[in-house]
Amino acid sequence: MIHTLIVDDHALVRMGVRRLLEDVKDVKVVGEASSGEEALRLVDELMPNIVLMDIRMPGIGGFQASRKILKKYLDKIKIIALTSYSNDAFFIDLLEIGVLGYLTKGVSLEEMLDAIRAVNKGQRYINAELANRFILKRFHHKPEEKFSVLSKREFEIATGIIRGENVQTIAQCLKVKEKTVNSYRYRIFEKLKISDDVSLALLALQEGVLTLSDTEI
Repeated sequence: MIHTLIVDDHALVRMGVRRLLEDVKDVKVVGEASSGEEALRLVDELMPNIVLMDIRMPGIGGFQASRKILKKYLDKIKIIALTSYSNDAFFIDLLEIGVLGYLTKGVSLEEMLDAIRAVNKGQRYINAELANRFILKRFHHKPEEKFSVLSKREFEIATGIIRGENVQTIAQCLKVKEKTVNSYRYRIFEKLKISDDVSLALLALQEGVLTLSDTEI
């Protein structure tokens, strides 16, 4: 039996997912959480096999909650991101912290079950549409695209800035000094020929690097 925790700040979404899963013989919904903070508490209490995690929620949000859960229970609990939007950069961040599944809301019951069963076995599961789009985008990547001038570390820091994270939070997440983050920030602005955080977020939106829902501007 695959014990599953549903995390979403919308009660109707949680109810809908629960109803989809309640008649499935090998899956059991053991709890629901409406925030990242509640998810952390219930994970400790219930120890589910799978967490269906909404990414965009008030409070610490699904991304940070996933990071904390996986840091503590990487070999015991597996996470599937369940989100209403698909974004390549955010998708990569989730994979890098150990999230094994990525589903957009509105998937069929069959696909959700495929994801739950695969991830429960330690396999990755990604929406076919997103995977194909991601691969095609990489094959058609143009060297002149503005963000391509950034190194991997610069892009990680730029992503944090765009999401509205402060220097201290970015430094802690990447395990570097705050002074280092500030140095990278200056270098990012210089390479992209911009002068402030808002301009960075607007440029990211224009280039399609991130969506409006990823920003705090």
